[in-house]
Amino acid sequence: MAGELALEAWSPPWRALGALGLEAVVGYPTALHRRLPHPVTWVGAAIDQLERAFNRPDRSDAARRVLGVATLAIVAGGAALAGALTQLLLGKLAWGVLPFILAGSVGLAQRSLYLHVAEVARTLAAGDLAAAREAVGRIVGRDTAGLDASSVAAAALESLAESFNDGVVAPAFWLLVGGLPGVFAYKAVNTADSLIGHMEPRWRMFGWAAARTDDLMNLIPARIAGLLIALAGGGGVRTMLRDAPRHASPNAGWPEAAMAGVLKVRLGGPAHYGGVVSDRASIGDGAAPQPGDLRRGLRVYLLACGLLWTLFAFGGLAWPR
Repeated sequence: MAGELALEAWSPPWRALGALGLEAVVGYPTALHRRLPHPVTWVGAAIDQLERAFNRPDRSDAARRVLGVATLAIVAGGAALAGALTQLLLGKLAWGVLPFILAGSVGLAQRSLYLHVAEVARTLAAGDLAAAREAVGRIVGRDTAGLDASSVAAAALESLAESFNDGVVAPAFWLLVGGLPGVFAYKAVNTADSLIGHMEPRWRMFGWAAARTDDLMNLIPARIAGLLIALAGGGGVRTMLRDAPRHASPNAGWPEAAMAGVLKVRLGGPAHYGGVVSDRASIGDGAAPQPGDLRRGLRVYLLACGLLWTLFAFGGLAWPR
């Protein structure tokens, strides 16, 4: 009986499905986070220390780019090595699949994404705009103090769609194809991109490697995420194919355009970041989203997660024994 729980006895799709299921039910409990901060915070701290040491303004652009490559190699390489050693150790245990699923679930964010966006939807439904602005400010990078209810709903929908890829589809994809080394490396790269992969002068050279690597690692998952949203919502493919290339990101536009098409709303458009207006392209043909559209978006998100689970289940059944 114990042998059936050995890591090698479970195909990669079943392992990934197990991690998805565990994370959806348990997430990363707050009580655990107080005692043992989420590993992403460790990665973020390491990136911050390396950035302070390497990204000095007195260095040339070329030197800063090379040191940015080195920073990414240290962080992502270290994460991949940690994943490889963990997986190697677990492969020697009779019940190794259980800790593998637990470790893999740490790279996923289905539950936390739903809870954060649901809180925005709840406060909007209650008419508490101040609380809604505060709630959406936890999941977006733009300025939220001046947002009206429609703009809050739009920001939350964009974050929900983009993070469906970054926090669910992409890490599950890399867990499938690369095991723990793959998902650990992906989370390190994605964290680096969010911290230093920006176009502002301070980051442009130093964060170049993080941004380009993140683009590459999300190339396939983002398109899968867009298709899952379109399938879950019963439409949106035309809008996705037409409007995804309008997005500044080569990947984020796919799930966002699919969500806009499914809900028949308009996303994107100008937004403020650090007091500066970013003239973003509009996505979708409909009117600006309303609070009720955010609830609809959450239902589409849950259905899209269910479709992802179904894909892994079929993959597990079809996997050669």
